[in-house]
Amino acid sequence: MRLELTGRHVEITPELRKLVEKRLAKLDRLLAGGIVSVQAVLTLEKYRHTSEFTVHARGDRFLHALEHTNAWESSVTAAVGKIEQQLTRVKGKWQERKRRAASARLAPAEPAAPAPEPKALRVRRAPRYPVKPMTVDEAALALDSGDDAFLVFRNAATDAIGVMYRRKDGQLGLIEPER
Repeated sequence: MRLELTGRHVEITPELRKLVEKRLAKLDRLLAGGIVSVQAVLTLEKYRHTSEFTVHARGDRFLHALEHTNAWESSVTAAVGKIEQQLTRVKGKWQERKRRAASARLAPAEPAAPAPEPKALRVRRAPRYPVKPMTVDEAALALDSGDDAFLVFRNAATDAIGVMYRRKDGQLGLIEPER
């Protein structure tokens, strides 16, 4: 990591340089050497100590933080904290991209896993209603006039149970048992 430290209205003493390098070492550990360079500008205006950092990370990623306090240590620490939050977000995006790429590469190469066991089906009981004897035409009229999707009826001609249902194309379907 290359550090370019500039002082405006302040002399960069070895102690101040050491403070900045110490705080930036945490960022370098966080990104595992992914920081290319850092430009730090320390400005003193009366009692305001301003720390401005621009970090150039790999992949042409630039992170910026500016902090004003009344002491160098708190100013530098707060600015580096802001950069740390940005780096955490960027690092998460990089890791997520790697995970997506790895899963896309591995998906076709994996052997077909055995089919998962089907879940136990849950039966939900509908309200009971009487099965009335009626003809197929009467069942069609009853289903057409109601809001139900199907109608169970006893065929008056054959005395067998039949199901009349509304198809997706709007027509009516009939299910009858074999004789």
